[in-house]
Amino acid sequence: MKIVSYNVNGIRAALRKDFLPWLNAVDPDVVCLQEIKANKEQLDLSLFEAAGYPYHYWFSAQKKGYSGVAILSKHKPDEVIMGTGIDYMDFEGRNMTAHFGDIAVMSMYLPSGTNLARLEHKLTYMDDFQRYADEFRKKHPNLIVLGDYNICHRAIDIHNPVGLQNVSGFLPVEREWIGNFIKSGFIDSFRHFNKEPENYTWWSYRANARNNNKGWRLDYGMVSEPLKDKLKRSVILSEAKHSDHCPILLELNV
Repeated sequence: MKIVSYNVNGIRAALRKDFLPWLNAVDPDVVCLQEIKANKEQLDLSLFEAAGYPYHYWFSAQKKGYSGVAILSKHKPDEVIMGTGIDYMDFEGRNMTAHFGDIAVMSMYLPSGTNLARLEHKLTYMDDFQRYADEFRKKHPNLIVLGDYNICHRAIDIHNPVGLQNVSGFLPVEREWIGNFIKSGFIDSFRHFNKEPENYTWWSYRANARNNNKGWRLDYGMVSEPLKDKLKRSVILSEAKHSDHCPILLELNV
């Protein structure tokens, strides 16, 4: 099972940058998208079907042109759950889960803390999401949560850990939360295979940051502990340039 997760920073913009030919070349079974910034009515859905993804599910924010997640699949899921049932999360279209047999694949877009109000919103989301994931795994222990967590876990995950320690995305409270999320029963699949520095998934558009690899690792494939023995590989696809993020790829033997 090959899964790609990608914050596309606008699916319509990504399509104009040859997203679908790239997707065909990578050929995943399941695609988790974040920050789609569109309603499905604004998209030519036949393009995704022609690309080999007849099953596509879109969970947009109530606010147009904002947030939103999607899941594309070659194979029909047994069930698709839109949202978490937590109103403020679902209003912003931040979570969607598809069930394939005994494996649940979630596309998640955790809020950023761009100002004090949004940071409070992010911290509330983090706490509520932890409780949601704990409850979810009681019935569905094989959960994979892929997406943009908007947090760098460790100093190795950010290009300037000292200078950015007071910036949202690398605040002690955020780093503690993602550490505790992992300790609650998840594996950071990329770090399971790769301990090397300078592996990032997001770069600012400013100051030529991407060419200089001054980035942040914000995107994760978190795999619940019962799936540990099925992990085959987890990589960052930094050559893909349809967004300010790049995609990640997770592969399991199932």
